[in-house]
Amino acid sequence: MNDKTLSKAFLWRQRIGYGAADFACNLIWQMISLYLLYYYTDIANLNGLAIASMFVVCRIIDGITDLLIGYAIDKTHTRWGKSRPYFLWGAIPFAIFAYLAFSVPTGWTSSMKLVYCYATYIGLSFMYTVVNIPMASILPALSNDAQERTNLATVRQFFAFLGASLVSASALHLVSTLGKGDEAAGFRWVMLLFGIISSLIFFFTFFQVREINVDEEDTLDQKTTLKDALRSLAHNGPWKIFALNILFMWGGYFLQTGAMVYYYTAVIGSQALSVQIATILSIVPVLSNLLVPFFAKRMQKRTLFLISSAIQLVGLLIIWMGGLQVGWIYLGAVLSGFGYGMKNSIYFSMQADPVDYGIWKTGVDTAGSLSAVNGFLGKVAQALAGGLSGLLIAWGGYVGGAQIQTENALLAIRIMYLYIPMLCIVLSMFTMSFYKLDAIYPQIMEDLEKRKFKEE
Repeated sequence: MNDKTLSKAFLWRQRIGYGAADFACNLIWQMISLYLLYYYTDIANLNGLAIASMFVVCRIIDGITDLLIGYAIDKTHTRWGKSRPYFLWGAIPFAIFAYLAFSVPTGWTSSMKLVYCYATYIGLSFMYTVVNIPMASILPALSNDAQERTNLATVRQFFAFLGASLVSASALHLVSTLGKGDEAAGFRWVMLLFGIISSLIFFFTFFQVREINVDEEDTLDQKTTLKDALRSLAHNGPWKIFALNILFMWGGYFLQTGAMVYYYTAVIGSQALSVQIATILSIVPVLSNLLVPFFAKRMQKRTLFLISSAIQLVGLLIIWMGGLQVGWIYLGAVLSGFGYGMKNSIYFSMQADPVDYGIWKTGVDTAGSLSAVNGFLGKVAQALAGGLSGLLIAWGGYVGGAQIQTENALLAIRIMYLYIPMLCIVLSMFTMSFYKLDAIYPQIMEDLEKRKFKEE
């Protein structure tokens, strides 16, 4: 089915249904990114180094499950499609584990608490994989038009940033209000609320989206094995560059978001400012994200990615040079958020293109496996960020809840929030400068259309 035959009403229903799923994901994952490390160290009173080790171990396990879910998607054939059913199957378990992760029992020994954290964090990560990897793998099936994929990715990021903004602006206030001064109880109530909302949204997504190219995809070789899929990825040059970039892009992001509450509380001296900056970094990307379809029509995706990354880098440099000056911090946050919003949107649009390159190059559709490996690399980046955070906190001698921290602790937090994230952006830009798929992509799509025409 060609996109040009579809009504605008259908396209918008598809875009909103697809995008809403990332709102649901971000209700939960933004809580994890911003507050889980803080919850473990300052509320559950667990050792930072032990948590760092847990993050690494759980991410290794999670990476394996990513590959299994991606392969399962490639082998899934239902009347609902290949990726779409996972939104239905994963909605409720995802919400349950989200609640459990922020419900570490009080009164238990540290060892018992740590075992509980392992079990619930692994469960939450697995269920996040179940509902999140289909968001990437389904994109090639939602549209065969590069511009419409950018539109879909833009709407997805709009909802993602909306969900992140809601969490950034309201989470700590809700924790205080619902917990009535008890942070542990507050986090449980917030995760219960967000879990219910996320489940309902995933059901909404399931009923709204349609895999319009599923019949065409099912004409591909049904006997493709995991080995075939991985061999196809090994011959996919553009994807290998894209995959390496994932480590730098998301490694820096996860390290910075995990350090945000520490940076503004301990270094700047204002926990309230952390809420304000988190809100800026959620709202501003919503606005810049909406500009992506306009720019994507006028320049290559790689070019837009590099420009966006440069703007984000300038923003972080301003925060660094501004020191304790709140005005400079606000300016840096706005610029950083503006660049991040555009970069994130075009990143998700680009993610679908190597799938087409792989089909063109090898004849193997690796939408699920490619998305799974991308997800795995994102989890590796998060594990490295989480592990490094714990090591730096331990090295700096950070004391949870203390009003005054040592100079080493403050330096460790600066390294987490500014220095390493800035380095990661530079490495990301360098890596993506070698990405050349945009130049040949129109010819690839023309060749694939000719192949389909001959088959028909």
